[in-house]
Amino acid sequence: MDAAAKTLKPEVDAAKATAEQMTTAANTAFKDGVEKTLAAVSEANTHSKKNLEAVVASVTAATKGAEALGAQAVAYSKSAFETQVTAAKALAGAKTPQELFELQSAFAKGAFETYVSELGKMSETFAASFKDSFKPINERVSDAVSKLQATR
Repeated sequence: MDAAAKTLKPEVDAAKATAEQMTTAANTAFKDGVEKTLAAVSEANTHSKKNLEAVVASVTAATKGAEALGAQAVAYSKSAFETQVTAAKALAGAKTPQELFELQSAFAKGAFETYVSELGKMSETFAASFKDSFKPINERVSDAVSKLQATR
């Protein structure tokens, strides 16, 4: 080795060590970045899966509520029809206008009371169904808000 090469050797070795340190640091930073990205993607996937599950649960609850309302409506319609047939027979058998009027009044009063009662039951069923339908969605929104507040 000549004198000039011996003089530059320490500087070359230092440059080589610096390059190795930079390469190691870059590799570590890249690896950390990839790991953080993969963790974020995994968390996003988990969040999306939970959101989808909440939507499915919400639709299921809404469907059950609609079925319950439908069943109530059918039962009420059947009962109302039977009551109307019975009332029509009673009205047809009335002997005097006074009796006809009294039967009609009693039928109208009973039909109205039954209607109001049934409307109340259906309102309660609808309110419960609405609450059950939005519960999973509300839970997901609350979770998202909590996570946002935690990152502040």
